[in-house]
Amino acid sequence: MSRPPPDPLFILRGSGATVNSLHFCCGGDGPPYLYSGSGKGAIHMWNLTTRRADHILESHAGNSVIWLHTFKDSRSRFVSQGRDSRVCVWDLSEGRSTVTDSLLTGSVGFCQCSLLESRPGTALLAHPTENTEEVSVVEMRSWTPVCTLKPDSKLGMLMCVKMWQADSGPVLCAGYEDGSVVLWDVSHRRPFSCLKAHPEPVMCLDIDVCKQKGISGSSEKILQSWTLDNQQNLQMHDSVQMTNPGVSQLRIRADGKILATAGWDNNIRVFGWKKLKPLAVLQHHTDMVNTVAFSDHQDPPQRLLAAGSKDQRISVWSIYSES
Repeated sequence: MSRPPPDPLFILRGSGATVNSLHFCCGGDGPPYLYSGSGKGAIHMWNLTTRRADHILESHAGNSVIWLHTFKDSRSRFVSQGRDSRVCVWDLSEGRSTVTDSLLTGSVGFCQCSLLESRPGTALLAHPTENTEEVSVVEMRSWTPVCTLKPDSKLGMLMCVKMWQADSGPVLCAGYEDGSVVLWDVSHRRPFSCLKAHPEPVMCLDIDVCKQKGISGSSEKILQSWTLDNQQNLQMHDSVQMTNPGVSQLRIRADGKILATAGWDNNIRVFGWKKLKPLAVLQHHTDMVNTVAFSDHQDPPQRLLAAGSKDQRISVWSIYSES
């Protein structure tokens, strides 16, 4: 008989608004942290040892914080993206909490940025622009433009992006309003391939670079996985139907074993990544789940799953299994 789904390990309350973004920072010295971004511009740094917020930063002129990311080479620096069309770089060293740099993107949409740190001290940022169909890539240290990528055909608004380092150079995968997923060659500023993955807008996607396989979700009930061949051609792979439509975000865990989705039906769903086998429905929230994140603890049994909801709460789950 299958075991019932677990209860949350703990709940973090006090965001004061809908929780739109989450990011773990559990490596290096110091306590493990979970960063959260709210619909009213607050960034909370939750200490996972005390389960309290060590810092609360007011940001983005009170506009929604839709994306957060820390840098590999420094626990004291992180980057945030808000609905004020701005990306901000923060410095928390020596008790500071200051924005040291910012970029005006011009974008007023919900598409989240993607950060690629190919080597220490060098980071590329992919961000949406005021032109809703294009994505721009910049070198973060100087905000030097690398390229702007826009499809030749009408695919509608840019919805989501993910960038990673391939052998040939940086690669960017983008989801669009018409349901298409496009794989871009950043170095040569051209598309490798395009796949019509959904009949509805692509709301979210994630990539397993080791397996050369990705997955996307939309406003419908279907999660669609796809593969990349040696020529970087996208091909449909597998799909799974959910009970209720709508996925805000999905994340593949770093070990490539499971996948979690943030559902419009207030639930978090966990699937096996290999065959998209449904494993659990995690129920706690009373409103739609906007974001999910897996922790980056070095020790697998310590790894956590967090979910942020429109109900202003963050649920934290331990779903590690030896098998």
